[in-house]
Amino acid sequence: MLIKQFEKYLTYEKRYSHNTVIAYIQDINQFFQFLKLKEEIDLEKYVEIKHIRNWMISLISEGVKPRTVHRKITSLRVYFKYLQQNSYITSNPALRVNPPKMSKKLPEFVPEHQMNELDIPGLFTDDFSGIRDRIILEMLYNTGMRVSEMVGLRNIDISTSEKTVKVTGKRNKQRIIPLNNYIINLIIRYESVKKESGLNMSSNIPFILTNKGSGAYSKFIYRKVNHYLSVISTIQKKSPHVLRHTFATHMLNNGADLNAIKELLGHSNLSATQVYTHNTFEQIKKVYNQAHPRA
Repeated sequence: MLIKQFEKYLTYEKRYSHNTVIAYIQDINQFFQFLKLKEEIDLEKYVEIKHIRNWMISLISEGVKPRTVHRKITSLRVYFKYLQQNSYITSNPALRVNPPKMSKKLPEFVPEHQMNELDIPGLFTDDFSGIRDRIILEMLYNTGMRVSEMVGLRNIDISTSEKTVKVTGKRNKQRIIPLNNYIINLIIRYESVKKESGLNMSSNIPFILTNKGSGAYSKFIYRKVNHYLSVISTIQKKSPHVLRHTFATHMLNNGADLNAIKELLGHSNLSATQVYTHNTFEQIKKVYNQAHPRA
């Protein structure tokens, strides 16, 4: 099927992340299932604008959020572009479909005073699992890396002598992120307890390990972050990505250059990073309204 070819194209030629590829394929399959229920047509060769619009209307009527609908339409655009480039169709019907407008949603982040609660004595145990858990929280907060990037970290990617970590991001793009002395000392302690526990210390072994010594996976890291953020913070979302937002927002609030934050986050363009300026402006407005006598 063409979808299988398209999946290989996204994976090996476009080098999209595993999660992105899964989302694209699920969206396309969902669209195909919708058409099979509504109309008996050749899905691979014949799709009109009305079919996509009907699907979009159906999604909205079911209460699907505009942001999600927008992503699904994007999936179709990329798919039909692929079909057009390979001469399966003559035009891209998804290009003339206007997805619903999305309200700008500001990234949620943990306030600085709450992040300081990670220093509460007894929050983390002093054994392998406790130090490992703290490494997870501190590395995400100190580097702004994605959870998938943390899962992909290997021992060889960490340099305590150069105080850096090499991160492999989307489309296998690599970037070097500096590490401060605090996190370096924590890494040295973590490596020490790993060795004491008899865990594999080979250079190509995952840096973050479970209690059984296997490489950590996304849900494992999510559970750890969710648990500790539930202890120290009152925010609604408590995911690893929130710590990425927190890193960027705190850096910007403390005077970091926007272009520098862009490079640290691994964003391909500045517009993706500029969303954090809104959070900073909201903080400025809050201070203004509290401090100005006429506010």
